[in-house]
Amino acid sequence: MTSRSYVGVFSLWLVCSATAVAQEPAKTFQSFIQKQYSELRKDDRPAASLEEWKRQRVTLRENLLKAWGGFPETPCDLEPRILGGFQRDGYRVEKLVFQTRPGVWMTANVYVPDQPGKHSAILHVHGHWAGAKQDPVVQTRCIGCAKLGFFVLCVDAFGAGERGIGKQLGEYHGEMTAATLFPIGLPLSGLQVYENMRAVDYLRTRPEVDPDRIGITGASGGGNQSMYAGAFDERIRCVVPTCSVGTYQAYLSTACCMCEVVPGALKFTEEGNVLGLAADRGLMVTSATKDAFQFSVPEARKSFARVESIANLFKATTVKHTIIESGHDYNAPMREAMYGWMTKQLKQEGDGSPISDPIIQPETPETLRCFPGDSRPDDFMTIPRFAAMEASRLTDLRIVPANREAFEKLRTEKRRSLIEVLGGQPKPAPINLKVEPITDQSSQMLTFDTEPDLRLFARRDLPEKPGRLAIVLDLDGGADAAWSSELARSLRDGGWAIVTPELRTTGRFAHPGDKIGHAPDHNTAEWSLWIGRPLLGQWVYDVRRTLDAIAERDGSLPHDVLIIGRGSSGVVALCVAALDERITRVKTIESLSSFKTNQAYRGLRLGLMAPGILRDVGDIADIAALVAPRPVTINGGTTGDGNPVDRITLSNAFVSTKRAFDLLDVGSLLVVE
Repeated sequence: MTSRSYVGVFSLWLVCSATAVAQEPAKTFQSFIQKQYSELRKDDRPAASLEEWKRQRVTLRENLLKAWGGFPETPCDLEPRILGGFQRDGYRVEKLVFQTRPGVWMTANVYVPDQPGKHSAILHVHGHWAGAKQDPVVQTRCIGCAKLGFFVLCVDAFGAGERGIGKQLGEYHGEMTAATLFPIGLPLSGLQVYENMRAVDYLRTRPEVDPDRIGITGASGGGNQSMYAGAFDERIRCVVPTCSVGTYQAYLSTACCMCEVVPGALKFTEEGNVLGLAADRGLMVTSATKDAFQFSVPEARKSFARVESIANLFKATTVKHTIIESGHDYNAPMREAMYGWMTKQLKQEGDGSPISDPIIQPETPETLRCFPGDSRPDDFMTIPRFAAMEASRLTDLRIVPANREAFEKLRTEKRRSLIEVLGGQPKPAPINLKVEPITDQSSQMLTFDTEPDLRLFARRDLPEKPGRLAIVLDLDGGADAAWSSELARSLRDGGWAIVTPELRTTGRFAHPGDKIGHAPDHNTAEWSLWIGRPLLGQWVYDVRRTLDAIAERDGSLPHDVLIIGRGSSGVVALCVAALDERITRVKTIESLSSFKTNQAYRGLRLGLMAPGILRDVGDIADIAALVAPRPVTINGGTTGDGNPVDRITLSNAFVSTKRAFDLLDVGSLLVVE
């Protein structure tokens, strides 16, 4: 598939996704998410004065930085290296790499105009074009800018272009590749902002560049990058996001890339305020009339209205909304509008009207590569390798309690951190329990409100064995599959009564079209991240509400309550047991043994990836340690990329769990097999 057809298919998928959602009746979970949005943003209003906006701006920047996991206090050396280049009519091209973080190299192309002197510069970020900086659509605007006298730096985003897991162009950096970054608390959206700020650092080192006249532009995901970097880095004096501006609320009804997700953003802002951070620095939003819903003209107008209100506080005329009759693209009319706006804002020439394209002849993608073919070093830093490196660093910083008292204090702190990472646990509301017998009279269906406007159910054996209750989780198959599984039959044979809850977004509550790539719950997990409540936390709460329902029905819970989960469900089971002492024992089967992986996640749910869980709480073993002194059984395990681990590797993965159990003198209650 050509890069042009790749972006066309991507755009068509976005449009179809939005259309499908619009035509179908409201889904239970999607309605719930929209109500959560309404509650979070109900007090939104524009700043009434410049002083109020300046206060809001400080808080907004602080919240964005926290959502992105913070930036390094001391930037590493850029160590730029030019790996080749060539001359063309009116400009030359350099193949460049520079270091954004220690060991992390950004591949880039520089387009240098032939004219002498210092030039205004434009940072071009590519978006979801398969060729990334090499793609003809991306090249074309770079060449056009260079021929018009702008110094151009065009970079590959982390995980895209020459920076994928593999060495070939065309790799997608979203879904379960970008997911490896969530546990360490450094989402791809924030990494991109920081890397683009490092690109500005590089531009300011070039003798051909006027450091006070730098702009940024991109389309689609590159438009998002332009918005965030332009909002956050005030050295950028002109910001032109294209085919990317809408509203955060619109994201809650369709799919977007993980590189566009700012975890918890809706707890503190909407998109218009973020755009407003650049309202006094030459902001032009370009929208296409035939774009997907989340980037549509009506949605963009909502955010741009906030931008205008902020610009008016500055008494500035440096904002503009350009609307092009087009689909999702960065085409000639969009380029020409950008040329004119950049010329006005950076060169102080003209009135901002479009400037016609010069003659443009793109290169073959291979010509622009810093590492042609398969010549890229084998140890090149990819997204999963970076995530694994950072996970190892965090593990090395982990506090190791020396005695029982120290462990119990740490456990209290880590449980509190786990609740926070999971997005908090809502205050219980009336459960509105309804109990109905199943036709064979051997089981019951419990239907209850887990939260207002979100009703779930759980099937359970009749309480004829009140002493032992086993909660069997199955995120993939749902309650029906768990109920009829061999595992459930085996537990019944062992004297356990079974309950199988149908958790939100799973089983019969699964959202249509939720699967994207290797992420079976892509959209619902993504929407949950926007509102600051990872699905993992919501699933944990659903299980706890299931216990509430049973306790309300029977007057109390059995004295022995086991929770058991296979695969992705095992992580949920451990988190429930860590937080709820009504659980008396927990067992995982062939579940994730560590969040740390140097490959993209496979065979897991995106909803498990709560931002910062490894950083703030610990790895899977550390979560299991929070269950002590109650029995924990780890029956087999898998790596992040879905491969089974051998017994020795599994035992080594749970060393910190064993240490906790030994400190409490209950070592025999931990079984790793």
